[in-house]
Amino acid sequence: MKKLLLLIALSLSVTVQAAKSYDNPDTIVVARDGTGEFRTIDEAIEVCRAFMDYHKVIYIKKGTYKEKLVIPQWLQNIELCGEDRDETIITYDDHANINKMGTFRTYTLKVEANDITLKNITIENNSARLGQAVALHTEGDRLVFINCRFIGHQDTIYTGMPYTRLYFKGCYICGTTDFIFGPSTAWFEDCTIESLVNSYVTAASTPADAAYGYIFNNCRLIAKENVDKVYLGRPWRDYGYTLFMNCELGTHIRPEGWHHWEKHREQTARYLEYNNRGIGAQTQQRVPWSRQLSKKEAQQITPERIFARQDNWNPISK
Repeated sequence: MKKLLLLIALSLSVTVQAAKSYDNPDTIVVARDGTGEFRTIDEAIEVCRAFMDYHKVIYIKKGTYKEKLVIPQWLQNIELCGEDRDETIITYDDHANINKMGTFRTYTLKVEANDITLKNITIENNSARLGQAVALHTEGDRLVFINCRFIGHQDTIYTGMPYTRLYFKGCYICGTTDFIFGPSTAWFEDCTIESLVNSYVTAASTPADAAYGYIFNNCRLIAKENVDKVYLGRPWRDYGYTLFMNCELGTHIRPEGWHHWEKHREQTARYLEYNNRGIGAQTQQRVPWSRQLSKKEAQQITPERIFARQDNWNPISK
């Protein structure tokens, strides 16, 4: 028993010493080939100090990292930066029907922490198409995703916490059904959104008292070959909010644009468009419970305005 306690004590001592050696703003390098300080991303996350007041970069070299990752609530100010967006890949393959797992445990990456940035990385759930399979699950506030790819089938991105703020810039997102879903306030700027089958792009569950939900600005909606009947969204809960503005909507977008999911949600859904282009942007047959914004209304919707709240957070400065 004494030997066991001694081994545990020694192990804890080594862990504490390792963490302290990385208690600084220096960059940590991760490489599968052993040329970095760590071979797994999880190991690099583990040595970061709780509630850091400085910016810490975990630089991830090219490679495929099969890891199911959590960035826990007690971390902040961490940036995961890949060497190459298409060749730095974090992947896992859980889906909802494995041992009755359910949707919300299937993530490849779960971000519980605030003030986290991802750049130049692919986050993938490459499970067989046998059920919901989340690639990115977010719960933290003030999260930024720049030049990333999010690859999956059903439920690729789950923005899982009401009132949290997310900013996606220059990202590629693909999936099948409801592949961007949840209650957060999220701005998608200059992103490419690809539908892999005939289904629904978004499923917002915006709280009734949240002024904004999903906003897509200057995005491009495309589809795989032979995909030609896709809805912009359906409300997962009452009061779902989704806006597409200044976007290119491909021929795969259905003329009615939106689906109610359940008939009564037509009364509360906040489904909006402004100044879109392309065949899928034609408004003559849009459902009557969606709305086209006026120019004056659209000018009031900016990242600075919707994200400001009490702390004046501005992701554009990132």
